[in-house]
Amino acid sequence: MIIQIDDLSAKGPDVFANLTERELRYAYEKKGGIFIAESPNVILRALDAGYEPVSFLMEEKHITGDAATIIERCPQLPVYTAPRQVLEKLTGYKLTRGVLGAFKRKEGGDYKQICKSAHRIAVLENIADATNMGAIFRSAAALGIDAVLLTPECADPLCRRCLRVSMGNVFLVDWARIGENAGEWPERGMEELKKLGFKTLSMALRNNSVDIDDPVLYNEEKLAILLGTEGDGLLTQTINLSDYVAKIPMKEGVDSLNVAAAGAVIFWELRKR
Repeated sequence: MIIQIDDLSAKGPDVFANLTERELRYAYEKKGGIFIAESPNVILRALDAGYEPVSFLMEEKHITGDAATIIERCPQLPVYTAPRQVLEKLTGYKLTRGVLGAFKRKEGGDYKQICKSAHRIAVLENIADATNMGAIFRSAAALGIDAVLLTPECADPLCRRCLRVSMGNVFLVDWARIGENAGEWPERGMEELKKLGFKTLSMALRNNSVDIDDPVLYNEEKLAILLGTEGDGLLTQTINLSDYVAKIPMKEGVDSLNVAAAGAVIFWELRKR
């Protein structure tokens, strides 16, 4: 159902209009919350993953172009359209791919359930930057990580920027939060990982750090790779509770990589072949 936007204050497309990620998540709380997916590929992956679409917003040229498949799959849903300049006024930001989809939220799975058959998981501790979060999910999907667990203070993996940077790969990797509030991490969360049979590996620069190509790490059947927040890295408590501490060998004068880059390196090195 194609609907031309003539009035920027119209109620139909208001879900796309200048709302923050928090407002999207909580202003529609009675409906379970909304998230915005950007670009045809990300939208198609959300549909394939079973997320329920609400409406779409796109430039006119995409109706018979890049978004034609989306419209065919969701023929009863409203598709709001206007020239790019109008859409940017409505949303408050530049549409890099010209197509947005609003979807009903559903949270990640139960971490105990998704870890049952997992061999390699990533545990993200307090990762706040959506760009880093998206890049980590993209690497996890590409390099065989079975699941991603998020501590309670991590960014929302369903925020628009994370979804865009991940190229929709958030929908291809099982994920869940480990704990509902900050007080449940790290002591309780680390204990839960061990109950699930995982050895825990903290990525940190310590005197007792081993290199990531140490055979003992690769030979672990179930390994949880812990990556810390931007800047400060992992909490001291988390490192002290870990079974292993590892580092990526680097040239003299460089002590660390961006957390997303570090994740890609460690995922590749320790993937189960």
